[in-house]
Amino acid sequence: MARKTGDTPGKARSVTMSTIAQMAGVTQATVSRALNHPEVVSPDTLERIRQAIEATGYVPNQLAGALASSKSRMVAAVVPSITNMVYSALIHHFIELVRDAGYQTILVESGFSAEEEEALVSSLISRRPDGILLTGVHHSNRCRSQLLSAGLPVVEIWDLTESPIDICVGFSHHDAGVAVAQFAHDSGYPTAAVVSAGDERALRRKTAFCKRFGALGHPAPLEVLFDGPASLERGRIALSKLLDLGLSGGVIFCSSDLLAHGLLIEAQARGLSVPGDFGVIGFGDQDYATATIPPLTTVRVDRSDLGNRAADALLSRIRNNSPENRSIDVGFEIVARDTTQTAD
Repeated sequence: MARKTGDTPGKARSVTMSTIAQMAGVTQATVSRALNHPEVVSPDTLERIRQAIEATGYVPNQLAGALASSKSRMVAAVVPSITNMVYSALIHHFIELVRDAGYQTILVESGFSAEEEEALVSSLISRRPDGILLTGVHHSNRCRSQLLSAGLPVVEIWDLTESPIDICVGFSHHDAGVAVAQFAHDSGYPTAAVVSAGDERALRRKTAFCKRFGALGHPAPLEVLFDGPASLERGRIALSKLLDLGLSGGVIFCSSDLLAHGLLIEAQARGLSVPGDFGVIGFGDQDYATATIPPLTTVRVDRSDLGNRAADALLSRIRNNSPENRSIDVGFEIVARDTTQTAD
């Protein structure tokens, strides 16, 4: 739907039942009957209403008439995993800040599934929270359409894009992969391998790492990829597979500290030395990264800062403030510890 002139960038005009009625050429009462008692509406009329809903991404407001105020004082947060410390740490800071501002948070888990995220977003929009937090910037077309049509403030975290739904707060996964490749090269590693979970952002880091490492004059890294999420077990399996592929020296870049930790456990079980036989680099700088044996070299993202800035951004949009910057880069840094060598 076209944005009205003068609307705040990123915030589309809300699609209402009146909009659907106008598009379908019926009354609002007919749309209401179609949604609540479709058996009393003719098939032709139902089809016109269905097409209008499909075209706009309209989600019925289940709270209409039930609230005395247009504000629910609730925000919703959709994360891939509640138990993953990467997300739980930043969400903790997000929830604290919005609670201090008088809002409660509905927290739901999408499990890295675009289809599940779409279904959750549809359900959340129907309950009309005052704002929504999403993880990542890649969503299904229908999910994006529903959010734009709802006209709700949205903050997307843990990634960046030049065209967010409303505002995004994160960092470049491509740049992180490039930076790790440069670090490996500068540390004197002639060869490399990558171990990655199956989520889209991890794969972007993997691809950027491999491309940059090759551009620096090195052979293509060995790859072990998993369809599902990271785990200690998969880290152990990954090292076994890499050794079967002929791993000899070099450095292994893992898409998460969890995979890297599993890899270190397997190395110890096999009597292999890190960083003597090969180096290991993780991602996320989890709280345990300093306590692995040896302490883990990894990529740090300030999760508390990200959670706080995401909360600030969403609260600002709820108050109808125009953002100075719709894409907020929190950056990252490589933390060198004892699982990698230093250049001679």
